[in-house]
Amino acid sequence: MSQPRTVAVLIGSLRKESFTRKTVRALQEVAPAGLKLEIVEIGHLPFYNEDLEADPPPQWVEFRNKVRGVDAVLFASPEYNRSVPAALKNAIDVGSRPYGSSVYAGKAAAVLTVSPGVIGGFGANHHLRQSLVFLDMPVLQQPEGYLGGVAKWFDAEGRLTDESARQFLTRFAAAFAVWIDRVASD
Repeated sequence: MSQPRTVAVLIGSLRKESFTRKTVRALQEVAPAGLKLEIVEIGHLPFYNEDLEADPPPQWVEFRNKVRGVDAVLFASPEYNRSVPAALKNAIDVGSRPYGSSVYAGKAAAVLTVSPGVIGGFGANHHLRQSLVFLDMPVLQQPEGYLGGVAKWFDAEGRLTDESARQFLTRFAAAFAVWIDRVASD
């Protein structure tokens, strides 16, 4: 990495001890020194409604300013009904509006989807990627972040104990750091 990079991490699950949040905390621990992963909470955002744009809710303004000020965005999510949770979709909508003023445009992105099941949130991952194409966010292609079987990765205190998962997250974070630099230099 050529310079320190800040990443907004948007977590689709609102549960305080979700597998997604635990995975993000583990990723924060193994990220390269110059990559700062900052969780930006999304559960408090009022649902997007264009009628409110004349006087946007302060939560929207604060969220937009936070995301506008980072180098990249990591979308971390469970899969709900082969898609992303409503809170994450709402955060995407809030940040992408009003039309032409998206805080996401041109920012490097990566997607991690997690599941206790074996397919690792495949449907949510691809559904999310469709939205990111429209948002003009170059998305890290490899390694792909479909994380299945996460229920076995953590101890009772929420610490990552699975060594192969730790190795994958380390590779993922390093690849994302390189990707952010590449997108920033374009």
